[in-house]
Amino acid sequence: MSSALVLNATYEPLSIVSSRRAACLVLCEKADLMHDDGTTLHSASISIPSPTVIRLRYIVKVPYQRDTALSRRAVFSRDEHRCQYCGGHADSIDHIFPRSRGGQHIWDNVAAACRPCNLRKRDRTPEEASMRLYRPARAPRETAWITFAVGHVPDDWKQYLPKAS
Repeated sequence: MSSALVLNATYEPLSIVSSRRAACLVLCEKADLMHDDGTTLHSASISIPSPTVIRLRYIVKVPYQRDTALSRRAVFSRDEHRCQYCGGHADSIDHIFPRSRGGQHIWDNVAAACRPCNLRKRDRTPEEASMRLYRPARAPRETAWITFAVGHVPDDWKQYLPKAS
């Protein structure tokens, strides 16, 4: 099942839904089709293009600023599956300031790491273990949730997303 990007009436990204849900919004005249993937969704009486981007016909007020949820998948994506200590392939998550010593489970305190580096660092800070991070850990940009939700951003979506995301 493919996904579709839902845009507010002001062209701001709101969410990601299945292509079928996006098609329902278009059929109910709640949204306009902006891009399709070239395939067609069929029912007994109608056929419509399978949407990849839709725009709502009305403005949805978003009462909060969306934060990207902290998860293993999101940390690996942010750090490009690279160990932040040696640059090798990451297969675990390291708390920069160890949780056993009061470190929090927040974006600024987690980094992708390979198992040997994670074992070498143990429950010490990088300075105590004579290790250094390739880049500082920080929370992703506000639209990074899109990348984390789908893994790879389709080309049709890129023109609607800020350049830095």
